[in-house]
Amino acid sequence: MPDAPGGLTRVERLLPLLERLAGARLRLRRAGEREAGTDGSARLEPIPESDGWWLEIANGGSGKPLTPGASPAMDQELAQVVGSVLAAERDAVQVAAELSERYEEIDLIYTISEILGHTIRLDEAADRILREVSTVVGARRATLLVYDAEQKMLRIVAARGMDAQEVEPIEADDPCSVAARVFREMRIVSYDPTDPTAPNPGCPDGRNYLGQAFLSVPVLYAAPGARGKPIGVINLTDRVGGDAFTAGDRKLVAAIANQIGAAIENARLVARDLGQQRVLRELELARDLQLKLLPPPSVLGSRVDVAARCRQAESVGGDFYNLLNLRADRIGVMIGDVTSHGFGAALIMALVMAASGIHAESAETPTEVLRRLEESLADELASTEMFLTVFYAVVDPNAGRITFANAGHPHAFLVSARTGKAVRLEATRPPLGLATAPGADAALSWSRREAIICLFTDGVTEALGPRSERFGEERVLGHVARLKDRPAREILESVHADLAGFTGGAPPADDRTVVILKV
Repeated sequence: MPDAPGGLTRVERLLPLLERLAGARLRLRRAGEREAGTDGSARLEPIPESDGWWLEIANGGSGKPLTPGASPAMDQELAQVVGSVLAAERDAVQVAAELSERYEEIDLIYTISEILGHTIRLDEAADRILREVSTVVGARRATLLVYDAEQKMLRIVAARGMDAQEVEPIEADDPCSVAARVFREMRIVSYDPTDPTAPNPGCPDGRNYLGQAFLSVPVLYAAPGARGKPIGVINLTDRVGGDAFTAGDRKLVAAIANQIGAAIENARLVARDLGQQRVLRELELARDLQLKLLPPPSVLGSRVDVAARCRQAESVGGDFYNLLNLRADRIGVMIGDVTSHGFGAALIMALVMAASGIHAESAETPTEVLRRLEESLADELASTEMFLTVFYAVVDPNAGRITFANAGHPHAFLVSARTGKAVRLEATRPPLGLATAPGADAALSWSRREAIICLFTDGVTEALGPRSERFGEERVLGHVARLKDRPAREILESVHADLAGFTGGAPPADDRTVVILKV
């Protein structure tokens, strides 16, 4: 059989089957071999789209005639079947050849997918990605730049053929930088010095690159359903074996840039998520540490019945209280509210807790304690422009007497355990850090076991209900008066239960602290 086009192997397997079906002998002939069989009984039928090949249809073996009823229509059908097989085989050969030619590029895309699929840190993958890309497209020098949104700069995260440390960041609005232009315009810029009509990008005299030719491709990211945004640039230059990057190079690098864009965005999301998790862990730790600064009621033993609770609006806050065992069987009780919440207020709160115990032991009067506290906090209050209200009392249960100093804290009351009547423990001086005025102590007396000291912060009174009405002092004092014969813990729980129902369980907008002391 003469040489046939691609697909001969399949046709050789197919012809015996067609011969049995047609009852005829079949063979392929070239365009110049159109002579028929010796007995003149063979016919020739052109094979469609086969570049001049023909199908010879002759008598069957041993001189058998053609199948009765054979016609030109059947000859055409046989030729079409053979032509279809030849065409399919030819297409398969072409595809195989193209895949073979593009193997490096296909392998590169697969390799980069593997790299990006096994790392969440772009800096770990960037060097290898550049090495793989520059090898396939034949570039000795390459850089990957990522956009820094805060500084509005393109910064190198990986480089090949140069020291990345020696390359300055590029301002995104630089009018002469090709990379900045590619980033802004989100389109590929390439330069072929062998093309006399190609303008050299850049200004004023064109951009100077080693190897002259260069390819600069934007790294883009598009969230599902959103418009793509630029997040970086890949630069390739100093081409191996020639000065022109091809259209295939541009398509390949653009496809890889899209992969890198998704990886950069994923890396940023992961980093942000990890950062948020770290911050949350640190906030939880700070909250635990701050709560540990607040003393449990048990520090006073069985000398008085006391209950206290502090709930911050954020992880950390500016409310605080302190319970102190003093000389001569006296008790110190303090409550305060820094004019903010969050970390700044928490710092002031921690300093107050550290200093209050020291000053309470050494100072003679509550007013002196507050003066020394203000001196200790002077620098911090000045630098943060914060101030704080503080109530501090020295309670003598045996004598039935309370001596106090009040630096502008409005919610301090002495409630009669016999009648439920509340007396406000008025301010004796301005808040700490707001104005310097030492003030003077104030004192009240009561019959033994007939007084309840009720202290709370404005986060309680200013809590809002469903119609934006405030919780108010009266509701707190109403619980104290109604439950005046019950333990301090029950009074405290009643206040907080009412507060939760009043606000619908909404998170507090401000820190909330309540202290109940029955003496």
